[in-house]
Amino acid sequence: MYQPYPPGGQQPPGPSRPTPPRPVRMAVLLMYTGAGLSAISLIVSILSLHTIENYIRNSSANLAQHLTQQQIHRLAVATVVIAVVESIVAIGLWLLMAWANKAGQSWGRITASVLFGLNTALLLYGFARGTVSIASAFALLVWAVGLAVIVLLWRKDASEYFAVMSPRR
Repeated sequence: MYQPYPPGGQQPPGPSRPTPPRPVRMAVLLMYTGAGLSAISLIVSILSLHTIENYIRNSSANLAQHLTQQQIHRLAVATVVIAVVESIVAIGLWLLMAWANKAGQSWGRITASVLFGLNTALLLYGFARGTVSIASAFALLVWAVGLAVIVLLWRKDASEYFAVMSPRR
């Protein structure tokens, strides 16, 4: 008697998915690192409300002369809220890119490259404005993590993995 399926209702094993090569695994770990750095940025943003208020009060732009204490506080809170939202979006993007690239999704590698390009442009814009601070140094660290990710994702063995996992239709 011929049985088309294994006994006990088990399905025959499907084609096995190849494991990501070392450069992709390293890139994914670096993406998790980027998410962690973004989480640190989120925490620092929340904790810096008082510092931002003091900066606005002591600003040489005479902005504080025209604002009440309540307006200064609201401006500082708005600045922190924007920074927190930026950090949450960054964490989500790092995690999404890690998942997509680990799974061999070619769109993930392309999207990560585009996001790195945008990050590079924003970093250069910040330096061109002459804004250099601890935040700029931290942004440079995040950029360096992104650069390492992109270099790893576009290596030959990584490209072969993406070609196998996302064949052209």
